[in-house]
Amino acid sequence: MEKTWNNKAWFLVLPVLLLVAFSAAIPLMTVVNYSVQDTFGNNEFFWAGTDWFDDILHSDRFWEALQRNLLFSFIILALEIPLGIFIALNMPKKGLGVPVCLVLMSLPLLIPWNVVGTIWQVFGRVDIGLLGHTLEAMGLDYNYVRDPIDAWITIIVMDVWHWTSLVVLLCYAGLVSIPEAYYQAAKIDGASRWSVFRYIQLPKMKRVLLIAVLLRFMDSFMIYTEPFVVTGGGPGNSTTFLSIDLVKMAVGQFDLGPAAAMSIVYFLIILLLSWIFYTVMTSSDANS
Repeated sequence: MEKTWNNKAWFLVLPVLLLVAFSAAIPLMTVVNYSVQDTFGNNEFFWAGTDWFDDILHSDRFWEALQRNLLFSFIILALEIPLGIFIALNMPKKGLGVPVCLVLMSLPLLIPWNVVGTIWQVFGRVDIGLLGHTLEAMGLDYNYVRDPIDAWITIIVMDVWHWTSLVVLLCYAGLVSIPEAYYQAAKIDGASRWSVFRYIQLPKMKRVLLIAVLLRFMDSFMIYTEPFVVTGGGPGNSTTFLSIDLVKMAVGQFDLGPAAAMSIVYFLIILLLSWIFYTVMTSSDANS
């Protein structure tokens, strides 16, 4: 018997497609429009072609900010993914401790980004901040306002404090979904804890780890609010990431053409790197 297809169901998806077109595609086309034009005000535009893209790609300012972004994302992934796995492995799986730990893990995620930046801005100050004052009392020369290394350490610790919980919750969800029969079989075979983690827990967490890596990479690579509130991109340009530089160019200098070209290049870099992460992790999963 030949199957019949009812394509009327696509009408249910139509509102979503229209919403996505309105909220994403149309603004993107506006950015593309600005990226190939120049203006001297009075809403008059002149064709510039690919000049703005050429200027951005030959700008030391762009490549230096990109290097800072890549370094920051690499450090964040190297810290938060192993730390999140370790915490999830040691969280209770039964009893009253489960809801308590889940609530505590969720608390940092509920705090808005600008509030997180404000908290750490005050927390790290040498004069009134608990962290800064304590480090100074211990004889450590800490000042994130004037020392680039201290500024980097501050925003890295801040991001780890804020977002490791997301990795923990994802890994914990993967761990609790593992059937108990796997652990019973491992116990009968006399498997060590490392063997259980390597051959049972880690393979079962690959899917959620893929999500965790992609989410944390994209968010860390697009980070703006927290470092802007804490350091403003300083001292100097030491914490000026692409997002901060883009806002300075578009809002501070009102260079709409270069800012639009930079935003498109920025978007394509995020898309390319996310695709690479996804391809590598899914291909390794298929080969295992």
